[in-house]
Amino acid sequence: MNAPLTSLAQRIISWQRQYGRHDLPWQNTQDPYRVWLSEIMLQQTQVATVIWYFNRFTNSFPDVDSLANASIEDVLLHWAGLGYYARARNLHACAKQVVVLWNGEFPTQAEALQTLPGIGPSTAAAIAAFCFGQRTPILDGNVKRVYCRFFSVEGDPSSRLVTQQLWRHAHEATPSIALTINEPDAMARFTQGLMDLGATCCTRRNPNCDRCPLRADCVAHLTQRTQELPSPRAIRLKPERSTMMLIVSTSIPNQAADNKTNKTSTAKAILLYKRPSNGIWGGLWSLPECQVNDGMAADSDSGVDSAVESKVSAQSADLMVIQWCAKHGILNPTILSMAAFRHTFTHFHLHIQPWSVEINDINGFDLSASNDTMRWVRADQLHLFGMPAPVQNLLANDL
Repeated sequence: MNAPLTSLAQRIISWQRQYGRHDLPWQNTQDPYRVWLSEIMLQQTQVATVIWYFNRFTNSFPDVDSLANASIEDVLLHWAGLGYYARARNLHACAKQVVVLWNGEFPTQAEALQTLPGIGPSTAAAIAAFCFGQRTPILDGNVKRVYCRFFSVEGDPSSRLVTQQLWRHAHEATPSIALTINEPDAMARFTQGLMDLGATCCTRRNPNCDRCPLRADCVAHLTQRTQELPSPRAIRLKPERSTMMLIVSTSIPNQAADNKTNKTSTAKAILLYKRPSNGIWGGLWSLPECQVNDGMAADSDSGVDSAVESKVSAQSADLMVIQWCAKHGILNPTILSMAAFRHTFTHFHLHIQPWSVEINDINGFDLSASNDTMRWVRADQLHLFGMPAPVQNLLANDL
């Protein structure tokens, strides 16, 4: 092992003690539940966004037992807005396994942690290092960037070959046994230091090399290639998909009459649709959708019309909404096209055309009836249902 590499861990540990982050809500603890939760939330999500969700989540589910005993609907409600909802479903499944298979105690070794739902090698290593001091390397997005620059690793960091190369470097950089014996918190400091370095110093754009403890031996810095490394990913055009979301509403009587006028007031009710557990927004409450193929996207697992490659004319879209209403026994509704918008997923763009569908004649409708997939909800109760952020924003702007 060369001289710069032997001191790498010590430099990061010393830097973290002085300049690293120390006041995040999931720090200063060896509770694997809180560390695990933060690591899952921080996947694909920035720290500033996670803090509020983490505090809210731990207030409602303070430990793994309370999370395991919660309903998936309640878990998704607390996750709504964070995106990548498979994380929430895996989180719930993982909590159940920890309670059932591990007697409510997280495994202490990274290898065992990886057997749990939603926990990959880097997340398992972070939990093992932070909570149990295990000598095991991490390799999240920030750490990949640090190693790509320090070791001058070429190629797409998300590719299999480059990832394998980075894992080898990560093992080489792990604190020695002697260092962890002399400094019992070495693994936790080193792991946090790598994360802090990538997040606050060795940033994607305009890295602050003057603050970096590794700059004297960083190949990218020495060769003035910090703007080139890591190598950019190959640009892939995302497919375009389209759907029409229907805000189906009506006025319903309030339970209590207005004492002053002796008149019964009304409240607005919205029809929500619960999406299948698989596919995008799995298990969340959303809005009914229209498709070109059968006029009802709620009958489809995907919930989007991948066959639509061009915008539907206003006249045909209007007809589709009318046909959807007729199919569901809604006569003479007031329909209105709303401003369209685009929502981007990891693998595709979704063009959403909202329509307001106001039911004027509620004869024949049992607004108190509900089932597993469709439910009438008073507008002032919508916050009790876990919905994806685009739907939350759409309803907030409409109501």
